[in-house]
Amino acid sequence: MHWFLLAIGIAIELLATTALKLSDGFTKLGFAGLTLICFGLAFYVMSLVVRTMPLGVAYSVWAGGGIAGVTLIGAVVFGQTLDGYAYFGVGLILAGVIVLNALSSAASG
Repeated sequence: MHWFLLAIGIAIELLATTALKLSDGFTKLGFAGLTLICFGLAFYVMSLVVRTMPLGVAYSVWAGGGIAGVTLIGAVVFGQTLDGYAYFGVGLILAGVIVLNALSSAASG
């Protein structure tokens, strides 16, 4: 169940970060409000996840998923250009998350 909640939390955090960009420095109140609500909800969900999942593992997946997701959203939604180094860097982050979860005893709690 904690993996499902973690995925939900990451999705909500991605929505919050996208709304943050759309809030234009918190000058668009609807997006600003959505940002605050979503970040609060995302952190609440994360608090549920870390009850049963090791903190370092949960946070590494949260951060890695968030970085990869926001990078993709930036490219697809906002037309931000990514070069090879950007893709390589995101790949390294995701590889680190995979290594931590697949090979490290830290993932077992």
